[in-house]
Amino acid sequence: MSGDVHVQFCERPWGRFLRATLLVIGFQYHTDAVKFLTELKKRVENFGLKLHPKKTRLIEFGRFASSNRKKSGKGKPETFDFLGFTHICSKNKKGDFFLRRKTIKKRFKRKCKEVKQELNRRMHENIKMTGKWLGTVITGYTNYYAVPGNMRVVKAFYTRCVRDWLRVLRRRSHKARNLKWKKYRKYVEWLIPRPRLVHPFPDLRFKALKLKVGAG
Repeated sequence: MSGDVHVQFCERPWGRFLRATLLVIGFQYHTDAVKFLTELKKRVENFGLKLHPKKTRLIEFGRFASSNRKKSGKGKPETFDFLGFTHICSKNKKGDFFLRRKTIKKRFKRKCKEVKQELNRRMHENIKMTGKWLGTVITGYTNYYAVPGNMRVVKAFYTRCVRDWLRVLRRRSHKARNLKWKKYRKYVEWLIPRPRLVHPFPDLRFKALKLKVGAG
Protein backbone atom coordinates (compact mmCIF):
# COMPACT_ATOMS: atom_id res chain seq x y z
CA MET A 1 0.00 0.00 0.00
CA SER A 2 1.14 3.56 -0.57
CA GLY A 3 -0.38 6.88 0.33
CA ASP A 4 -0.30 9.72 -2.17
CA VAL A 5 -0.27 12.64 0.25
CA HIS A 6 -0.49 16.30 -0.71
CA VAL A 7 -0.09 18.87 2.06
CA GLN A 8 -1.72 22.26 1.51
CA PHE A 9 -0.31 25.09 3.62
CA CYS A 10 -2.67 27.71 4.99
CA GLU A 11 -1.85 31.31 4.07
CA ARG A 12 -1.39 34.00 6.68
CA PRO A 13 -1.46 37.81 6.26
CA TRP A 14 2.28 38.04 6.87
CA GLY A 15 3.47 35.37 4.51
CA ARG A 16 2.75 32.91 1.75
CA PHE A 17 3.95 29.32 1.95
CA LEU A 18 4.72 27.16 -1.06
CA ARG A 19 2.87 23.92 -1.56
CA ALA A 20 4.61 20.75 -0.44
CA THR A 21 5.50 18.13 -3.01
CA LEU A 22 3.65 14.85 -3.32
CA LEU A 23 4.62 12.29 -0.71
CA VAL A 24 4.37 8.57 -1.42
CA ILE A 25 4.67 6.15 1.52
CA GLY A 26 4.56 2.36 1.28
CA PHE A 27 3.16 -0.04 3.85
CA GLN A 28 3.17 -3.81 4.03
CA TYR A 29 -0.18 -4.05 5.80
CA HIS A 30 -3.42 -2.21 5.04
CA THR A 31 -4.14 -1.60 8.73
CA ASP A 32 -0.84 0.24 9.13
CA ALA A 33 -1.64 2.48 6.17
CA VAL A 34 -5.09 3.37 7.51
CA LYS A 35 -3.69 4.08 10.96
CA PHE A 36 -0.92 6.27 9.56
CA LEU A 37 -3.34 8.31 7.42
CA THR A 38 -5.66 8.87 10.39
CA GLU A 39 -2.81 10.01 12.61
CA LEU A 40 -1.36 12.20 9.86
CA LYS A 41 -4.64 14.06 9.42
CA LYS A 42 -4.80 14.73 13.16
CA ARG A 43 -1.17 15.81 13.23
CA VAL A 44 -1.38 18.37 10.42
CA GLU A 45 -4.63 19.78 11.81
CA ASN A 46 -2.75 20.72 14.98
CA PHE A 47 -0.66 23.10 12.85
CA GLY A 48 -3.60 24.53 10.92
CA LEU A 49 -2.86 22.43 7.85
CA LYS A 50 -4.96 19.99 5.86
CA LEU A 51 -4.52 17.19 3.33
CA HIS A 52 -5.89 17.69 -0.14
CA PRO A 53 -9.09 15.56 -0.22
CA LYS A 54 -8.83 14.66 -3.92
CA LYS A 55 -5.11 13.92 -3.96
CA THR A 56 -4.85 11.98 -0.72
CA ARG A 57 -5.73 8.32 -1.20
CA LEU A 58 -4.82 4.77 -0.29
CA ILE A 59 -4.17 2.39 -3.17
CA GLU A 60 -3.21 -1.25 -3.34
CA PHE A 61 0.13 -1.38 -5.10
CA GLY A 62 3.10 -3.70 -5.27
CA ARG A 63 4.15 -7.28 -5.89
CA PHE A 64 0.90 -8.92 -4.80
CA ALA A 65 -1.55 -6.18 -5.80
CA SER A 66 -2.59 -7.79 -9.10
CA SER A 67 -3.23 -11.25 -7.62
CA ASN A 68 -5.05 -9.87 -4.58
CA ARG A 69 -7.35 -7.68 -6.65
CA LYS A 70 -8.00 -10.54 -9.08
CA LYS A 71 -9.10 -12.80 -6.22
CA SER A 72 -11.49 -10.16 -4.92
CA GLY A 73 -12.96 -9.56 -8.38
CA LYS A 74 -11.47 -6.09 -8.82
CA GLY A 75 -9.73 -4.65 -11.85
CA LYS A 76 -6.09 -3.85 -12.39
CA PRO A 77 -4.12 -2.12 -9.61
CA GLU A 78 -4.41 1.65 -9.55
CA THR A 79 -1.56 3.82 -10.79
CA PHE A 80 -0.12 7.00 -9.32
CA ASP A 81 1.93 9.92 -10.64
CA PHE A 82 5.12 10.91 -8.89
CA LEU A 83 8.21 12.89 -9.97
CA GLY A 84 7.09 13.08 -13.60
CA PHE A 85 6.34 9.35 -13.94
CA THR A 86 3.18 7.28 -13.88
CA HIS A 87 3.95 4.23 -11.72
CA ILE A 88 2.32 1.00 -12.88
CA CYS A 89 2.22 -2.56 -11.55
CA SER A 90 3.53 -4.64 -14.43
CA LYS A 91 5.40 -7.86 -15.23
CA ASN A 92 8.64 -8.58 -17.04
CA LYS A 93 9.22 -11.23 -19.70
CA LYS A 94 9.68 -13.89 -17.00
CA GLY A 95 6.32 -13.06 -15.45
CA ASP A 96 7.81 -11.51 -12.32
CA PHE A 97 6.63 -8.23 -10.80
CA PHE A 98 8.05 -5.16 -12.49
CA LEU A 99 7.52 -1.56 -11.42
CA ARG A 100 6.95 0.22 -14.71
CA ARG A 101 7.48 3.97 -14.85
CA LYS A 102 6.16 5.92 -17.81
CA THR A 103 6.33 9.62 -18.51
CA ILE A 104 3.09 11.32 -17.50
CA LYS A 105 1.05 11.89 -20.68
CA LYS A 106 0.28 15.52 -19.90
CA ARG A 107 3.95 16.30 -19.35
CA PHE A 108 4.94 14.52 -22.57
CA LYS A 109 2.41 16.49 -24.63
CA ARG A 110 3.31 19.77 -22.94
CA LYS A 111 7.03 19.27 -23.57
CA CYS A 112 6.47 18.39 -27.24
CA LYS A 113 4.35 21.50 -27.65
CA GLU A 114 7.03 23.68 -26.05
CA VAL A 115 9.74 22.27 -28.33
CA LYS A 116 7.57 22.78 -31.42
CA GLN A 117 6.87 26.40 -30.50
CA GLU A 118 10.57 27.09 -29.91
CA LEU A 119 11.51 25.48 -33.23
CA ASN A 120 9.03 27.75 -35.00
CA ARG A 121 10.57 30.73 -33.26
CA ARG A 122 14.05 29.63 -34.38
CA MET A 123 12.92 28.93 -37.96
CA HIS A 124 15.36 31.33 -39.63
CA GLU A 125 18.26 30.92 -37.22
CA ASN A 126 21.48 29.09 -38.07
CA ILE A 127 20.80 25.36 -38.59
CA LYS A 128 23.84 24.32 -36.56
CA MET A 129 22.82 26.46 -33.57
CA THR A 130 19.23 25.17 -33.67
CA GLY A 131 20.44 21.59 -34.00
CA LYS A 132 22.73 21.93 -30.99
CA TRP A 133 19.91 23.45 -28.96
CA LEU A 134 17.56 20.62 -29.90
CA GLY A 135 20.30 18.13 -29.06
CA THR A 136 20.64 19.53 -25.54
CA VAL A 137 16.85 19.38 -25.07
CA ILE A 138 16.67 15.73 -26.12
CA THR A 139 19.74 14.85 -24.04
CA GLY A 140 18.24 16.47 -20.95
CA TYR A 141 14.95 14.66 -21.50
CA THR A 142 16.80 11.37 -21.95
CA ASN A 143 18.94 11.83 -18.85
CA TYR A 144 15.81 12.09 -16.70
CA TYR A 145 13.23 9.83 -18.36
CA ALA A 146 15.40 7.05 -19.86
CA VAL A 147 14.56 4.41 -17.25
CA PRO A 148 13.76 0.71 -17.84
CA GLY A 149 10.25 0.37 -19.24
CA ASN A 150 10.03 3.95 -20.53
CA MET A 151 12.33 3.85 -23.56
CA ARG A 152 9.41 3.70 -25.98
CA VAL A 153 8.22 7.09 -24.76
CA VAL A 154 11.75 8.54 -24.84
CA LYS A 155 12.25 7.38 -28.43
CA ALA A 156 8.83 8.78 -29.34
CA PHE A 157 9.93 12.17 -27.99
CA TYR A 158 13.11 12.00 -30.06
CA THR A 159 11.20 11.07 -33.23
CA ARG A 160 8.62 13.79 -32.72
CA CYS A 161 11.24 16.50 -32.16
CA VAL A 162 13.24 15.44 -35.20
CA ARG A 163 10.17 15.44 -37.45
CA ASP A 164 8.97 18.80 -36.16
CA TRP A 165 12.39 20.28 -36.93
CA LEU A 166 12.24 18.91 -40.48
CA ARG A 167 8.83 20.51 -41.02
CA VAL A 168 10.18 23.83 -39.77
CA LEU A 169 13.23 23.66 -42.04
CA ARG A 170 11.04 22.95 -45.05
CA ARG A 171 9.07 26.12 -44.31
CA ARG A 172 12.13 28.38 -44.35
CA SER A 173 11.92 29.10 -48.10
CA HIS A 174 10.73 27.74 -51.44
CA LYS A 175 14.03 25.94 -51.98
CA ALA A 176 13.92 24.44 -48.51
CA ARG A 177 10.64 22.72 -49.34
CA ASN A 178 12.62 20.19 -51.37
CA LEU A 179 14.86 19.25 -48.44
CA LYS A 180 15.19 15.47 -48.61
CA TRP A 181 15.26 13.19 -45.60
CA LYS A 182 18.63 11.77 -46.66
CA LYS A 183 20.29 15.19 -46.46
CA TYR A 184 18.41 16.17 -43.33
CA ARG A 185 19.43 12.92 -41.63
CA LYS A 186 23.08 14.02 -41.82
CA TYR A 187 22.26 17.09 -39.73
CA VAL A 188 20.42 14.93 -37.21
CA GLU A 189 23.23 12.39 -36.86
CA TRP A 190 25.77 15.18 -36.55
CA LEU A 191 24.01 17.37 -34.00
CA ILE A 192 21.47 15.24 -32.13
CA PRO A 193 22.49 12.15 -30.11
CA ARG A 194 20.17 9.16 -30.20
CA PRO A 195 18.37 8.30 -26.94
CA ARG A 196 19.73 5.43 -24.89
CA LEU A 197 18.98 3.81 -21.57
CA VAL A 198 20.66 5.94 -18.92
CA HIS A 199 19.38 4.48 -15.65
CA PRO A 200 19.91 0.71 -15.25
CA PHE A 201 17.72 -1.65 -13.27
CA PRO A 202 18.07 -1.29 -9.46
CA ASP A 203 19.59 -4.75 -9.04
CA LEU A 204 22.42 -3.82 -11.43
CA ARG A 205 23.17 -0.70 -9.37
CA PHE A 206 23.27 -2.78 -6.20
CA LYS A 207 25.70 -5.24 -7.80
CA ALA A 208 27.95 -2.38 -8.87
CA LEU A 209 27.87 -1.01 -5.32
CA LYS A 210 28.86 -4.38 -3.88
CA LEU A 211 31.77 -4.65 -6.32
CA LYS A 212 33.01 -1.19 -5.36
CA VAL A 213 32.77 -1.98 -1.67
CA GLY A 214 34.56 -5.27 -2.14
CA ALA A 215 37.32 -3.66 -4.14
CA GLY A 216 37.90 -1.11 -1.40
